[in-house]
Amino acid sequence: MPRNPLSTGIRALSVLSAFLNEFADRTQTETVLALVMRTLEKISYRPFWCAVTGLESVGVPSSRSFHSGRLRPAQQDLYRVLGLPRTATQKDIKKAYYQMAKKYHPDTNPDDPQAKEKFAKIAEAYEVLSDEVKRKQYDTYGSADPSARGAEQQYWRYGIPTDPEELFRKIFGDFVGARGFGDFSSMFEQPPEFVMELTFTQAAKGENKEITVNLEDSCPRCKGKGHEPGTKVMHCHYCGGTGMESINTGPFTMRSTCRRCGGQGSIMIMPCVMCRGTGQTKQRQTVMVPVPAGVEDGQTIRMSVGKKKINITFRVQTSPVFRRDGSDIHSDVMISVAQAVLGGTARAQGLYNTVDIMIPPGIQTDQTIRLGGKGIAHMGRGGYGDHYVHIKVRVPRKLTRRQRELMLSFAQDETDVEGTVHGVTRPPTGSSQHAGEASGAEQKREEEQPEKEEAGFISRLKKMFS
Repeated sequence: MPRNPLSTGIRALSVLSAFLNEFADRTQTETVLALVMRTLEKISYRPFWCAVTGLESVGVPSSRSFHSGRLRPAQQDLYRVLGLPRTATQKDIKKAYYQMAKKYHPDTNPDDPQAKEKFAKIAEAYEVLSDEVKRKQYDTYGSADPSARGAEQQYWRYGIPTDPEELFRKIFGDFVGARGFGDFSSMFEQPPEFVMELTFTQAAKGENKEITVNLEDSCPRCKGKGHEPGTKVMHCHYCGGTGMESINTGPFTMRSTCRRCGGQGSIMIMPCVMCRGTGQTKQRQTVMVPVPAGVEDGQTIRMSVGKKKINITFRVQTSPVFRRDGSDIHSDVMISVAQAVLGGTARAQGLYNTVDIMIPPGIQTDQTIRLGGKGIAHMGRGGYGDHYVHIKVRVPRKLTRRQRELMLSFAQDETDVEGTVHGVTRPPTGSSQHAGEASGAEQKREEEQPEKEEAGFISRLKKMFS
């Protein structure tokens, strides 16, 4: 008895619905749609299919593109996959891909079953956005497929022939050689960082200074082999000793680290009890660090210690004498009032030795004297900065009697002082009228003083002879 086309179509849709619920985000969706379409073509009930799906016309999907229609959710944003805005530059795209690939690479996420799928999506997004032609096509039509026609249509391109691992290798190189991605995590392993304290002078002049560090080195028990001395390793039969296994993930065939041997190609029967099979142990070492002259606070250098790389960050202490401004240094020198007025020489502490400074007569406080080439060495370009000496005039707090008399005499002759000076009766400044009055009063007192003294002397004589 011939089958009812309507019931056949309903059964086909039921099967399709169940399958799509199971594989909503997988490329097998296209295969199922193709099978259903072929079935409907055979029973010549295409109008029923179009009415149910809401599509005006549906064909068998090609190997390059597939119209999503209403059966497939909207294509995910490739920019969002890499966490970038649409204005991102090629440099931003490559940087984001590097970080995302590092985060989701299967070798760095062995316990995450979704890592492979995420890594594949990241690789697909990068292949499209890193190509200017494909990116322009994607920005215009929402797809990198050249067959896209208009922003209203959404095509999903699949079957990118590039292996995500191979794509990553093309960008960053075969850094692990023939072992593939077994040592992927070592590429992103940051060298250990240590902090070294320096005095101001040590940082300015540079020197060799020791530092004690804890570094991973070959295990002294197993000599870095990872297994107990006297024992052997067994050939890994899971990967055939290659250290790599092939994993099919839809359109991709990925080469990944063997889950059984961890990419080693062999299995240790008895791991070393000291290093637990790693072949490395923490060891305390004393390292001589060449401190470059002119290093600044917070700067970091990278140096080799055996086969390892380490980072040394410098912490430079402040100086009670010097202040730093790039390669220039500043310091203060105290001089006396007499030196400031009459000039002379002064001794100042330099970075490399004690220097004699010529003090010109009449120098003012906070005036600066430049000592060329007496500063800090320029890192990487040769030469030295300058040393700037700031003059500070020291005013004495106590004076001898002679010093006071001399200062009073000096103050009386001053004509450019605003205000008054203690101990000086004649104002050093003022109007001509006031100056005249003060001069007249002073002269009158000088004339009256001998007369009073003479009168007093005569009166004393009279008392003696009365």
